[in-house]
Amino acid sequence: MEANLEEVLNQGYQSMNDSIEHLQTELSNVRAGKAFPGMVSGLMVDYYGSPTPMAQIANITTTDARTLAIQPWEKSMLGPIEKSIFEANMGITPMNNGEVVMLIVPPLTEERRKNLVKNCKGLGEDAKVSIRTTRHKLMENIKKEVKDGFPEDAGKRKEGEVQKAIDNHVILIDKMVASREKDIMTV
Repeated sequence: MEANLEEVLNQGYQSMNDSIEHLQTELSNVRAGKAFPGMVSGLMVDYYGSPTPMAQIANITTTDARTLAIQPWEKSMLGPIEKSIFEANMGITPMNNGEVVMLIVPPLTEERRKNLVKNCKGLGEDAKVSIRTTRHKLMENIKKEVKDGFPEDAGKRKEGEVQKAIDNHVILIDKMVASREKDIMTV
């Protein structure tokens, strides 16, 4: 009985960690006015009929804080790379010099910065909802185990452990969102 509960709790803790990792990935994809390879590395490019992540068909580097250079391993991929950037609707126009696709990231306006911060806060709230959902499931499992004969005081301790883990994850989410907000609002 206790081993089953521990397994459920471990799965719940893993689910919380997955939510944090997902938030980290989503926040890193929010453009803050600086060029970074992650902006385009996941874009799908039509590579001879099959959608392929750009990072698998080209070398993506930053030449300076605002410029991204995408050098495909095959020159015939310049057109499909440009097309995928246009289709991603990033608000950046690619420039092709016959060798490399260049992206110059424009500086963000104050209004755009505020919208990006709002978007980041929304991502943080989504992560918190995911964690709260996990808490609800774990608490239900603990209550069910107590009803089935698990000691009540041990059940209360487990509920306390779950709540402490939830509180720590929520604090971590708030820190991550605040850090990203600071990055975005820094001119």
